[in-house]
Amino acid sequence: MTQIRAFDRFFDEEELRAKHEVREFAEQLPRDVIERDHAGSFDRESWNACARFGILGLGVPEEYGGTGGDLVRAVLSMEGFGKGCRDNGLTFALNAQMWTTQLSILQFGSEAQKKRYLPALCGGEKIAAQAMTEPETGSDIYRLQARAERTEDGYVLNGSKVLVTLGPLADVFLIFATIDPAKGRWGLTAFLVDRDTPGLEVLPVQAKMGLRTVPLGGLELRDVRIPADARLGPEGGGVSLSATSLEWERSCMLAGKIGIMERQIDEAVAEAKRREQFGQPIGKFQAVSNRIADMKVRLEASRLLVYRVAALKLAGRPAPLEAAAAKLFLAESFVESSLDSIRIHGGRGYLTENEVERDLRDAVGGVLWGGTSDIQRVLVARLLGL
Repeated sequence: MTQIRAFDRFFDEEELRAKHEVREFAEQLPRDVIERDHAGSFDRESWNACARFGILGLGVPEEYGGTGGDLVRAVLSMEGFGKGCRDNGLTFALNAQMWTTQLSILQFGSEAQKKRYLPALCGGEKIAAQAMTEPETGSDIYRLQARAERTEDGYVLNGSKVLVTLGPLADVFLIFATIDPAKGRWGLTAFLVDRDTPGLEVLPVQAKMGLRTVPLGGLELRDVRIPADARLGPEGGGVSLSATSLEWERSCMLAGKIGIMERQIDEAVAEAKRREQFGQPIGKFQAVSNRIADMKVRLEASRLLVYRVAALKLAGRPAPLEAAAAKLFLAESFVESSLDSIRIHGGRGYLTENEVERDLRDAVGGVLWGGTSDIQRVLVARLLGL
């Protein structure tokens, strides 16, 4: 049996240095997040800077334009990026492309598909978006209404997609559709569709509560004709592709949230030492110190859960239960710690200018995307045999 590497004990100096370097790089990115959050604008210049630094190429072999490295480096790097970057939307956007589209192309794509898409995606020249969710199918992803009908030389796609992260900007879409609704999950199939394909309409940006600096939109598919080589993986392979992507996403993508939660603790401790009430620092009051202690416990528990998923994936083992548990616990913890952070900062934490309240708005989406918290509980229960 392949030995599972203990992520929490055996990092080497190079891996830890990479985490530190990524954090330092992220700290130097533009700090105009308040303005862009208000305007709902995406920072393409920072996106390109991340590509030049090598972040978008993490885990992708050099022959396809990536920077190489294994999952250990990717997890640590995204953790460092989350701590150093104030723009949670940018962190989310980078992870969305890397683990839901790039990784899928790398693992399931043909040689031609890898060479066509990965160098441009890793280099920042193009942006990719996954289109799974539909107006009437959120958590029930295997009940998709989008259809892919076979033709002599390919497929014709019809349907609608919503809540597509990076959709309004994307140059290529990873679209899921069914070749036969009667087959249920085994009809689910994935396709790579370029933005300029006739019949594909990209809908405008949708306003939302949080993560405003990453655009969210939808697609309309009206007789979109694509060649057979646009299919990613085999017919009916969408279920395997989706499940694999979600497990990787719940290690690497969640690592960015760990970094953000660590930053929250640093700022909360500094505020608790700085601010005085009734003749002493507020950190001396048990109500305040207990909140910070809870934030620390959530952080370390979340970190170990995410590392556990990453360790299993690195060993080539499936991790559906561990991935669901990590997603559930971290998503809920991020919301709770963001609220605690506001309380510790008091009235200042409620003000936009102090950049504390934004974390809470950004955190709420985590209990919805990638499978709601309720769905994660269902998955854990089922995997326990209930």
